[in-house]
Amino acid sequence: MAVAWVTGASSGLGLHTARALCAAGWQVVGGARSLSAEEQPGLLHLPLDVTDDGSIAAFVREATARYGAPDALVNAAGVLLIGACEDYAAQELQRVMDVNFLGMARMVRAALPLMKERGRGRIVTFSSVNGLLATPFQGAYTASKHAVEGYSEALLMEVRPHGIQVMIVEPGDHRGGQEKYRGRSAHCSAGYLAARDRAAAVIARDEAAGSDPARLGNRVARALARRRMPARLRVAKPSQHMAVILHDLLPTGLFTLLLGTYYGVSRRK
Repeated sequence: MAVAWVTGASSGLGLHTARALCAAGWQVVGGARSLSAEEQPGLLHLPLDVTDDGSIAAFVREATARYGAPDALVNAAGVLLIGACEDYAAQELQRVMDVNFLGMARMVRAALPLMKERGRGRIVTFSSVNGLLATPFQGAYTASKHAVEGYSEALLMEVRPHGIQVMIVEPGDHRGGQEKYRGRSAHCSAGYLAARDRAAAVIARDEAAGSDPARLGNRVARALARRRMPARLRVAKPSQHMAVILHDLLPTGLFTLLLGTYYGVSRRK
């Protein structure tokens, strides 16, 4: 039975991906900060904080002791923080980068030697449509996902000679994420407050009307079952696919004006 490690497996897209892999016959080791050690057929839960090297080492020790080296690593842990770029505290920026980007890189470092030793493996990393284009008041999240995109593309080229494949998953809005992983910056300047609240309302509306996360989990499971994974897998609504296309086709000034208008932030005071 093939073994998959899944981070962020307690909620949202990580949870649904873990479920889909388990249903597809994988032995899944799911990690998250809120999980405690618990086992059921095809699924082992272990505590995992991707910002803590000690927690990662303990996860790797227990997972490999139970099932050996992973055939796949799925990096799905993530947090979102809504706020103005000017207002983010350094600690807030660090937190988002530490989970979304550096946490992913730590897990890759932990899994890669085990995969290289066997001459095979698959790494799936969750980016976002925001890894390709920015949206207002999600600057920290957007920055982290742009970092994920660049790192993963470089990784893909570096590990190919070792028999290891890399896939970048770019979800659009999906339902079901837990609010504890979504927050607002502790401070918002008066000049941004109304625009931030309008943008946050649009973000919440789009997520509530988002795609079925179980469908995304099944898409990832099917991609992992292929002999050759696609380098990128975008799972989004047609309007979000179109936004990515227009981002590359339109002048930046025009595109950002249109997108800012959609989020209610382009109006002048």
